[in-house]
Amino acid sequence: MNYFDAVAHRRLLREYPLRAGFTDGVARQPREELRALQNRRFLRVLRRAWQVPFYRRRWTEAGLRPRDVRSLDDVGRLPAYTKADLMQSIEAAPPFGDYHGMDTAPGLPVVVQTTSGTTGAPQPLFYGPRSREMQNLLLARAYYFQGLRDTDRVHSVYGHGMVNGGHYIRETVLHFTSALFFSAGTGVETRSRTQVELMRRFGATVLVGFVDYVRHLAEVARELGLDVGRDLRIRMISGHRGRESRESLSRAWGGAEVFDWYGVGDTGVIAAEGPDHAGLYVMEDAHHVDLVDPDARTVVPDGDVGNVCVTVLFKDDIFPVVRFDTNDLSAVDPAPSPLGLGLRRLRGFLGRSDNVVKLRGINVYPTAVGELLQGQPDITGEFLCRVERLLGRDEMTVLIETRAPRDRHTDMAGDYGALFRRKLGVEVGVELVAPGILASRTGIESRQKPLRLEDNRRLTD
Repeated sequence: MNYFDAVAHRRLLREYPLRAGFTDGVARQPREELRALQNRRFLRVLRRAWQVPFYRRRWTEAGLRPRDVRSLDDVGRLPAYTKADLMQSIEAAPPFGDYHGMDTAPGLPVVVQTTSGTTGAPQPLFYGPRSREMQNLLLARAYYFQGLRDTDRVHSVYGHGMVNGGHYIRETVLHFTSALFFSAGTGVETRSRTQVELMRRFGATVLVGFVDYVRHLAEVARELGLDVGRDLRIRMISGHRGRESRESLSRAWGGAEVFDWYGVGDTGVIAAEGPDHAGLYVMEDAHHVDLVDPDARTVVPDGDVGNVCVTVLFKDDIFPVVRFDTNDLSAVDPAPSPLGLGLRRLRGFLGRSDNVVKLRGINVYPTAVGELLQGQPDITGEFLCRVERLLGRDEMTVLIETRAPRDRHTDMAGDYGALFRRKLGVEVGVELVAPGILASRTGIESRQKPLRLEDNRRLTD
């Protein structure tokens, strides 16, 4: 069996419709009908997961037997896992661990990619043909929901190589839309200046990728003397906005409409913003999502911030995902949908519970620092939080790239220090640097997700 023989595309599209089939169908389905659909799909995934040593071992150690979880109502009895548990699995059973399920699916083609390694060593990711195409289909659904047209020209800045991102986006657009696709990749794969010129020459209308680099490309365009909005006519940006300012990113790209979506390499897209810009709608026919307290590991009420814990309801071939605690923080918006849709909505990516610095009892997230810098005059938006252990306590310095002359740096550092003290509730240092100085440390040109935290405490303790 080859990859294409293993996928029934038309059946997938019937079961998980796009465009009006989604917005007028699944997204408006009564909650009790949607729950019944989720439950059927969950039980199929659960049966598959019991065949995988990783889950069988963890669930047996928790005192569970297959008959103990009879429906989605019992999902909380299953212990959640994190990336750390997967990496321990790899260490115990190299090179792939025992979470993939390939041993019990002989002959089935498998796609292998990795995570970017932003939060540690890259993790192998495994996809069967059906689950791979399902992820592609769901992201196409998200793009159409956000306004993608089949006449669009899509410029992608997601990275390639072993990293999943660029391949995922390319397959999505090519397999499930008719838009023209340009797979430019990161600034290492295609130099930033070349990317800007290609967008101008080829008439790109949609820009997709991580917004740090998307914003960086707008800076590069201006350095080249281009009028963003006239020379580069990007009408739509879709990526991972997190806590970045939608308004400042839109202004940087001449008024382009900015959309957010959330997912991780293990799961594909989980939730996506729609035309109302009122939160990210969870693809609940394909995912079950809880928000869990990072410490107590209990489900938090709607409106409270917690870790996104996801069960993928279609991964029943390779690498089932059942109660994966992503460590990504978000919250469910309990207000009614402005579009009248019945799907739950997330407030988007609010930071990582495992990427926080505690200063004098106050949690400081690098994402919160970046949010405060959005739209500020005379800075490029590039920054890095450096943490050191000095005189027995942790100290943070925020390095900020600025276009301002050096004689203004002292006053600007004082102003930003006051801003951080007022908004973060704690004193942090500020250092102004010239444009481009931080690129080698953040990896803005080379990484899918640039680094925003440099932890030097082991070096200075």
